[in-house]
Amino acid sequence: MNIETIKSVYFVGAGGIGMSALIRYFLSKGKEVAGYDRTPSELTGCLIAEGARIHYEEDAALIPDCCKDPATTLVVYTPAVPQEHAELVYFRQHGFEIYKRAQVLGIITRSSKGLCVAGTHGKTTTSTMAAHLLHQSHVGCTAFLGGISKNYGTNLLLSQDSPYTVIEADEFDRSFHWLSPWMSVITATDPDHLDIYGTEEAYLESFRHYTTLIQPGGALIMHKGLALKPDVQPGVTVYSYARTEGDFHAENIRIGNGEIFLDFVAPDTRINDIQLGVPVSINIENGVAAMALAHLSGATDEEIRQGMATFRGVDRRFDFKLKTDKVVFLSDYAHHPAEIAQSVKSIRELYADRKITAIFQPHLYTRTRDFYREFADSLSLLDEVILTEIYPAREQPIPGVSSQLIYDHLRPGIEKCICPKEEILKLLAGKHIEVLIVLGAGDLDNYSPQIAKLLQANAENEVK
Repeated sequence: MNIETIKSVYFVGAGGIGMSALIRYFLSKGKEVAGYDRTPSELTGCLIAEGARIHYEEDAALIPDCCKDPATTLVVYTPAVPQEHAELVYFRQHGFEIYKRAQVLGIITRSSKGLCVAGTHGKTTTSTMAAHLLHQSHVGCTAFLGGISKNYGTNLLLSQDSPYTVIEADEFDRSFHWLSPWMSVITATDPDHLDIYGTEEAYLESFRHYTTLIQPGGALIMHKGLALKPDVQPGVTVYSYARTEGDFHAENIRIGNGEIFLDFVAPDTRINDIQLGVPVSINIENGVAAMALAHLSGATDEEIRQGMATFRGVDRRFDFKLKTDKVVFLSDYAHHPAEIAQSVKSIRELYADRKITAIFQPHLYTRTRDFYREFADSLSLLDEVILTEIYPAREQPIPGVSSQLIYDHLRPGIEKCICPKEEILKLLAGKHIEVLIVLGAGDLDNYSPQIAKLLQANAENEVK
C-alpha cells in the first residue's frame, strides 16, 4: 500500500485520540476520509466539521462508495475494536488492506526523524510540550499527539520543512514497536496493560525491545531509577533525567503564588529562570524531558525559555475547568495508580490547606482487577473519594470485579461513596466543594461543563 497514491481512507474506531490525528493528517493530504465510531463526541463532531464522514452504527451498508474499492482504499483500525466488528469483517472478506493505527503511523513517520515519548504515564503532556517547544522555535516539527494541545486546539501539527516528527509512542498492544525513533524519552515503566502483557517482566521486555529501534546517531533520554535495562544499538547516546538529578535536571526550583520557576541543567548548557506555563509540580519532570528533546534537536536556550512560559497544557491533563477564590475544579486523565498518586500530590502542593475531593471512574475491568489495592492506596491520599462504575472500553465485565473492590480498600476514616455517573450532579448539588478533580480515562469528563456550572452556582449562593 502506497500512502501517496491511495484515494480514500476508512477508520474503524474514528473517535479515538490517536486515530483522529491520522484522520486530520489524511484530510490535510486531500484524501476522502470516512469511518465508524461507537458514540458521538466533541472530537468526532470536530472531525466531521473538518471534512470526515463518520457514522455511529455498526453496519457495512453505511460505508460510503468512495471507500469500497480495495485498490484505492486504506482501512485503518484500532486494537480497541473487536475483530468480529461487522465493518472489519466486510473489509476482510472483500480483500482490502487493513492496517493497525500504529502501523500507519510508523509508515508515515519513517522518512522523518522521530522524536518519540514513551512510558506508562506523562507521555501525552511531555510530547505535547516538546512539540510546542519545537513548533514555536526555528526548528519546527510535525506532531502526532495523544491529547488536544490547548495552544493549537488540535492533536496534529504539520511542518513542510522540519525534519522532525514528535510522536506519542503508545505501549498498548505493543504499538510502539512499529516506530523508528531518532530520539526517545522513556518517562516511566510501571506495569500496565497486563491484559495484553500478562506479567511485569513481559511489559519491561516490550520496552527493552522498543529501545533497540532507536536509530544510530540518535539518543535515549530515560528517567533515572527505572527497572528497564535499555538495549540500544551502537551509536545511540543514553542520557538520564529526573527532577533534581541526572544528565538533564532542574535546580533552584521556586514554587509559590501559583507559579513555578526553575533552572534547566543540561550536559552542555544551563537555562536560568524558566517559568512553567502550567505550574503543577509534575510538569517539572515532564518539562525537563521535553526541554532535553528540544535542546538535542537544536532549539536555542531562549526559544526553550519562551516555549515553556507559553505552554498552555493539554485537554484533560491537569486541566483547570474552574478556578476561583472559593472553588477549584479540574479534570485529569490519570487512570493508573502511579499517575493518580502524582496528580494528587501535585494538587496537595497547590492547595495544601483545602479539602480535596475526587470523582474516579475506573478504566477497564482488567486494570481494576490487577491494581485495585494500588488504586485504593493512591486515592487514599485524598480527603474524599466518589467512585463511579467501571468504564469498560473494549472489555466485557469480569465476575466479581467492580468499583466496590477499590472502595473496600480505601483507608479507614476517609469520606467515600459509590455513585452512578448519571447521579453525580445530584450528589454534588448537596456538597460543599473546595477542590474537586475528575480522574480517569473514561467518559466522565463529558459531565465537566455541567459540573463547572453547578460548582460556580453553589459558590455564588454560599456568598449570598
